Amino acid sequence: MPKCAQFLLSGLLVSAALGFASPSLAADDAEAWTSTATAIRVDAAGISLPQTVATLSLTKSGEASNGGRAVDNYAQYLSEDGAVQATLYVYLPTYADASLAAYMTDKAVMERFGGKTRRTAYASAPVAGHAGNAIRAVYDDAADGALTTAAGFVHAGRWIVKIRVTGPTERRAEVLAGLDGMLAKLALDDPSILHATAPARFAACPAAATPDARLTANDAASNALPQDVRIPRDGKDALCMRGAVTTAEGSYDMLQQVGQPDGAIIVPVDDSGTVLAFDPASSGAGYRLSIHMVGQTDLYGTYDRVPSPAQIAAIVDGKDPQTAQAERTAAYAANGEVTMRRAAPAGH
Repeated sequence: MPKCAQFLLSGLLVSAALGFASPSLAADDAEAWTSTATAIRVDAAGISLPQTVATLSLTKSGEASNGGRAVDNYAQYLSEDGAVQATLYVYLPTYADASLAAYMTDKAVMERFGGKTRRTAYASAPVAGHAGNAIRAVYDDAADGALTTAAGFVHAGRWIVKIRVTGPTERRAEVLAGLDGMLAKLALDDPSILHATAPARFAACPAAATPDARLTANDAASNALPQDVRIPRDGKDALCMRGAVTTAEGSYDMLQQVGQPDGAIIVPVDDSGTVLAFDPASSGAGYRLSIHMVGQTDLYGTYDRVPSPAQIAAIVDGKDPQTAQAERTAAYAANGEVTMRRAAPAGH
């Protein structure tokens, strides 16, 4: 897998979500959002938010990536003096899981803001008047005590909604009012698409040998649409940590459903929805690798077993000689349509 094409979206939500969105990373696109006199709306998702919430007002909206596809949308809000910043993301990861988005954002916040950062809230919360359909997180004393940052996560249909609000510590109340106001005033055309969600729960997997895997013959389903990764999402069941994958960029967890030693394994690698998945192959033998991103899933070969942490690290770093390149890519449109195509040659 060529590293240049590895995870195109990695870090986009991290950098902007910390409250310091870079306009240079986004291209405004009128088709992604519809504005009225009082609200802004992602039409494809049927999700909207007022243009003014608490002390924050809309200043900018557009697409963070995948310009023109309306699958990765952001709206930035600011206080009058710009000191308190908020970003609303409505995006379409092909592996959608609010508890996993919260977990990976939590890791990013703690790494970004240093050891003095304190997680003071991390629990299920209401959204749009519906209890238990969001995760709310608050972090105090970030950046050596200078900042308070807070986040909310919602899984609605195929979409993830992520809200980040950051401001000076002395304006903590304003930060929390912004987050809670956005969660309360988020509007959905169809509230029934909300998923109940809770923070992820983790345990240790039973110790197991991790020999290297080898690629096998192509799975018979290689031309089919990507299969749904068979792991309960949104905190519905405990996950266990099968191992750690250490790469040039950092360390990532190999996660598996508790009590399912032969089930699927996922390796989330960023807070923008990039996930490596090893699913039991449809042929009944081996595990097929797929990489899920915003609006796209890349399908790779089938291994005779789950690769070792060292092999997965090589895949993430683009140094695994077996992986070579994706065989096929599934591109997801905002309306739910999926287009299958052969992957581009290596180096593109």
